[in-house]
Amino acid sequence: MRFPRHRCRPRAWAAAALVAAASLTTPSLTAQAGAADGHIAAARVQAAVEDDGAGCPVPTPGSSPANPLLPDPFKRVNGTRISATSDWRCRRAEIRELAQRSVYGQKPAKPAGVTGTVSSTGITVNVTDQGRSASFSASVSLPSGSGPFPAVVVLGGLGADTATIKASGVAVINYDPYTVGREGTARNNKQGAFYSVYGSSSSTGLLMAWSWGVSRIIDVIEQSGGNILKASATGVTGCSRFGKGAIVAGAFDQRIALTMPIESGSGGVPVLRGIPGESGAQPLSSAYSEQPWLGDAFGSYTGNPNTLPVDTHEIVGMVAPRGLFVMENPHIDWLAARSGSVAALGGAEVYKALGAGSNITYWSDVQDGTHCAVRSEWRTPLQQNIQKFLLGTGSGSGVFRIAAGKSGNLSAWRDWQTPALSDGGGGTGGDPGGDPGATRAAVARTAPAPPATATSTAGPAASRAK
Repeated sequence: MRFPRHRCRPRAWAAAALVAAASLTTPSLTAQAGAADGHIAAARVQAAVEDDGAGCPVPTPGSSPANPLLPDPFKRVNGTRISATSDWRCRRAEIRELAQRSVYGQKPAKPAGVTGTVSSTGITVNVTDQGRSASFSASVSLPSGSGPFPAVVVLGGLGADTATIKASGVAVINYDPYTVGREGTARNNKQGAFYSVYGSSSSTGLLMAWSWGVSRIIDVIEQSGGNILKASATGVTGCSRFGKGAIVAGAFDQRIALTMPIESGSGGVPVLRGIPGESGAQPLSSAYSEQPWLGDAFGSYTGNPNTLPVDTHEIVGMVAPRGLFVMENPHIDWLAARSGSVAALGGAEVYKALGAGSNITYWSDVQDGTHCAVRSEWRTPLQQNIQKFLLGTGSGSGVFRIAAGKSGNLSAWRDWQTPALSDGGGGTGGDPGGDPGATRAAVARTAPAPPATATSTAGPAASRAK
């Protein structure tokens, strides 16, 4: 994204607010059916499929009344609230559809044909769907040692600490998103592999197209036999516009075990409702017009995000209970870090409800204000998240380190409370037809998510907050 020069100067912020969540106790992906408390603990909690809620009935929503507060992530389209962990699968499907319709554009189902190759140096992807075909590739950089290796898909090669990733025993997949969705194109003439298949006038924005590309890479890894890379241990990261792409990729593909957006800014992690009121933040109209990152439908919301049926705290919640490490830069106002903290705190309430509060980490307390710099403060939590979610060898707890100068106050942004969800199928209308899905099967009932303890009173209606 472009930065006004006066908005890029680092600032010294006050001490950070620290909130820590306790760690998971069982670093196992295998379901412990005989657990005494009936709960299932897992360190890796990704699903075996791209979207485990694909079969959920999703009602057509009506128009959304304007609401300056964040939508209730636990409230169904029909107005009822979920009451069991099994209900989240289909509630998540509702959020997914609302986000596609209003923010990102549609992500098509897995194409009819996906083939390709995986080698020690690269991945090729060939897609055929609806009578059209396209191809793209990504390079691979393996760590030392013998595989198969977990892997992190790095969008755009910008800002990721690839040295630490590889030193941890994880491969790096260097993915150029522009091969799938190019910037610098008109909305009615989008280019790249995605649009070669689904049409240059597709209303789907670049972020979702890039997400689709990550999913197709995972498809090929799954088909490769797992001799070089492990499809069951895949992460995704990127910085700036590629941080926007990383959070969308992680939210919309449940096979991704660890999602790590970096300094994603407007259109990424920060709550959309908060950006107009955050001094210096990139306006929504600017994020929409700078590049066709967001879906075409979002254009009608740039002047009034309060009418959106979703917000990004729910996109954060879509990643739950899988690993999420959000990294933000408080020194550049353009990046809307205060709104980012609100999104993370709101999304952490979903993690808390699912019993996976220690699976989300947020860190904006950094000294260096350079955009997309590799930061020493993030190295240890990066290693811990890799160990926990990609290697299955650690149980480090989630941590919230929010720079005080950019700390949002969740209580000023919501009029809903986080439910205490029961286990199993005790809810109504959440999980039709048998298999409760990987979400319930992998959820760990552990310590609560970080509470909203940030000191700022920034919010749309503090006096209305509960």
